[in-house]
Amino acid sequence: MGGQVPAESLEDRPLSKGSIPAWLELHQAVERVDATGEHADAEELLEVLSDPKLEPEEDSLGLWDGPHLAAYAVLHTPHGAVDVARFHGDAAVHPDWRHRGIGNRLVAWLEDRAQARHAADAELSAMKGELLLEGMAGQEDLRKLAARRGYTPSRWWFDMKQPLAGSSRPEPRPAPEGTRLVPYDATYAEATRLAHNDAFRDHWNFTPFDETDWRTWVTGAKAFRPAMSRLLVSGAEVAAYLLAEESTAETAATGSRDCHVGYLGTRRAHRGRGAAPALLREVLGAARDAGYDSVSLTVDTANPSGALGFYEESGFVVERESVTYARPLEAARPS
Repeated sequence: MGGQVPAESLEDRPLSKGSIPAWLELHQAVERVDATGEHADAEELLEVLSDPKLEPEEDSLGLWDGPHLAAYAVLHTPHGAVDVARFHGDAAVHPDWRHRGIGNRLVAWLEDRAQARHAADAELSAMKGELLLEGMAGQEDLRKLAARRGYTPSRWWFDMKQPLAGSSRPEPRPAPEGTRLVPYDATYAEATRLAHNDAFRDHWNFTPFDETDWRTWVTGAKAFRPAMSRLLVSGAEVAAYLLAEESTAETAATGSRDCHVGYLGTRRAHRGRGAAPALLREVLGAARDAGYDSVSLTVDTANPSGALGFYEESGFVVERESVTYARPLEAARPS
């Protein structure tokens, strides 16, 4: 692979369910070289293509060397955006095909597709549009490509982890007055969605989850672990929540089980009363009891709630740093 045809002769073909074996092979090759910690399996890739709001024929691009996938790009449209229509581009080039202009080709395609999506949607076109690209901090190829095409670093993220081996079960924190801590149950699905939309509405790039997105990306996702998730409820309302995930692909690749804090939030009316510490301590203990090796999470380093300091005080340490690059859609593209 990588020496059979010139890069300009790669065939353009969108991703489909039949592409998944080749797409997975590319993901695994990228992870072996880049060590991003982002492991995937066939079921998770199928989830991406099965998103009811994604049109793979139009929103994905594969660059093919015969049966082999040399590179891909997928554009995710921010349906329901409230301030800025921030389109998210997911793309990667197989290590054997790098340094041949393919990354530039992918980003150009993402820009064109985002421009078209933005212009075609009346609600989105009424607000400013941006395209976001993400990668590991220190990834020089991406940094240089982003700079050439007019992107600037917009946000930094820490992947943080707390090992559980050899640790004692943390002392529980009492639930805030007027709330009770309960295991997640599907009867609370809608109340939890509403709590999330309230908790994160002051965060950067937040787009409210509608019922379809909540089922697709949260409660219906393969990684979701309801048995490890916890809620603080007040009457019929969810005051705060911690929704846990587990990547079986990561476990298979590393031999270590990690309980990932996918979502942790507190409604505004319940902030400052110890909700997050109560939930986090409960899940740290539950994960230890369930045989997990670690608990992890990802945090926006500029999180307005002060989450980074809270996680550091709770014993989490930074494993990796990633960066989001942004460029306004209306900006002139360099030639």
